[in-house]
Amino acid sequence: MSEEFDAIVIGSGMSGGWAAKELCERGLKTLVLERGRHLDHPSPEYTDFEAPWDMEFRGMVPEIYDEQGRYRMLKRKGWTYRNEIIQFFVDERDHPYSYPEDRPFMWTRGYQLGGRSLTWARQTYRWGPKDFEANARDGHGVDWPIRYDDLAPWYDHVEAFAGISGASDGLENLPDGEFLRPWEMNCAEGVAARNINRSFEDRRMIIGRGANLTEVRDVHAELGRGACQARDHCIRGCSYGAYFSSLSATLPAAQRTGNLTVETDSVVSEIIYDPLTRRATHVKVVDYHTREERLYSARIIFLNASAIASAQILLNSRSEAMPNGLANTSGQLGNYIMDHFGHAGANGRIEGLEDRFDFGRRPTGIYIPNYRHEREDQAFVRGFGFQGGANRQRAGHTGSRPGIGAESKASMDQWSPWVLGIGMFGEMLPYADNTIRLHPTRTDNWGIPLAHMDCHIRENERAMIRQAEQDAVEILTAAGCKDISSVRTPDDEHVLVGGKTHEMGGACMGHDPATSVLNRWNQAHDVDNLFVTDGACMSSCGTANPSLTYMALTARAVDHAVQRLQEGGL
Repeated sequence: MSEEFDAIVIGSGMSGGWAAKELCERGLKTLVLERGRHLDHPSPEYTDFEAPWDMEFRGMVPEIYDEQGRYRMLKRKGWTYRNEIIQFFVDERDHPYSYPEDRPFMWTRGYQLGGRSLTWARQTYRWGPKDFEANARDGHGVDWPIRYDDLAPWYDHVEAFAGISGASDGLENLPDGEFLRPWEMNCAEGVAARNINRSFEDRRMIIGRGANLTEVRDVHAELGRGACQARDHCIRGCSYGAYFSSLSATLPAAQRTGNLTVETDSVVSEIIYDPLTRRATHVKVVDYHTREERLYSARIIFLNASAIASAQILLNSRSEAMPNGLANTSGQLGNYIMDHFGHAGANGRIEGLEDRFDFGRRPTGIYIPNYRHEREDQAFVRGFGFQGGANRQRAGHTGSRPGIGAESKASMDQWSPWVLGIGMFGEMLPYADNTIRLHPTRTDNWGIPLAHMDCHIRENERAMIRQAEQDAVEILTAAGCKDISSVRTPDDEHVLVGGKTHEMGGACMGHDPATSVLNRWNQAHDVDNLFVTDGACMSSCGTANPSLTYMALTARAVDHAVQRLQEGGL
């Protein structure tokens, strides 16, 4: 069976939702293919209105999951390993992948309509000029074919629709944007920020910028989105639509045009290529339940399955014309896999403020942007930033409340001191031999070769981790903290790539078709009507959370693709 559309979008997550919205609003009949199940918004699967005592196992994961080998990697994340949200993540028994035994890789996936846009941490930062110049400046990876000014108007475009809270901080490499009212720092963070900002010329502590609506503008109200209630149940699904996701924003916007068709339970196995026209002609889909194969055709195709999955699909799209995978005449497909990394930070006690408490559960923290670009007094290139926050808890929330009955009740009046904690987000260099490949013998339940990841950090990143521990202590000392304790992963311990869930690379953008997969418009050098705008397209990984950049790149690429289509170029 074959059906024809103007455009096909593979994936319904962060970038796929944006591709669908932009294509539909420009009048293209668009098909979105999602390998996971259908979800409505709000969904019966959301648990944001359920109390802990109303949830199965009180929201905790039963021990039998460990015995069954389920969610092993998800468990390493800790805070996401909860029964009230586990439905939004895949069971590794059903969806395996592979890696070298001594170099495990964490691949967190969400197979449902909306993808991981339902479970992201909503930290939304523009990349700055130095982020797009870094590869050319120090010679690592492939030079970005665009610069900040190319993307700036598209950052404006996506921020206005998504709704990003933030303050205008005036920082050179963390550009300000089209912001809603920012969240406020609590009293302890305010004290720390003033001390830090006085103590350093290059380090600034700011309130985090996030995709939760602090105010509702017309563009949000039209889609039925409401203001954030500061409950911090975002990862359970937000019935208010207060945080940005494909389900709450981009897919409804696409749907109201009348141009959207969505097919869920549709596992894309490959994209079929015609060498005579240099075009992708069809997308082959395997039905999740029946294993029946279907073909869909379109004039343009946007691949947005997530960095690893998009590279996997391209590698599996082999033909006589492209035996090493679609859009891979350069041989670079599957190379330069990256992720942010942590593994260093510090905590410290803030004295005083004992008569003060914070109210509500603000959905963002504090941010200290990368301040180590182009420094000569360090043993590494690139740099890192810090994220974190200050809090004060009742003694009963710490897990060490003594006794039962009256003794337990009395302890609830005891409060811990204010504690400020920060953890690093480091920039992993693009290494060509950090790769995704197809497993030579193992396939999944749909006959598709498993993704095999082989990625590890190097001495440059180890040096960052060592420096970040020192800097964290230095920053908290300047903040006025006492009893400071630091943490860092030892040099001889494996650092799990993928742990920040910011996978990037695999189909990098670049100037030269001989050294990159995509051009400056996210268009495949080898395939005129194929565009890749998810994390796979990234030529470096910066230090700031990347989702806002995916959104802006996607909107920009759609604009170019539609113009080319209207001109007859596609």
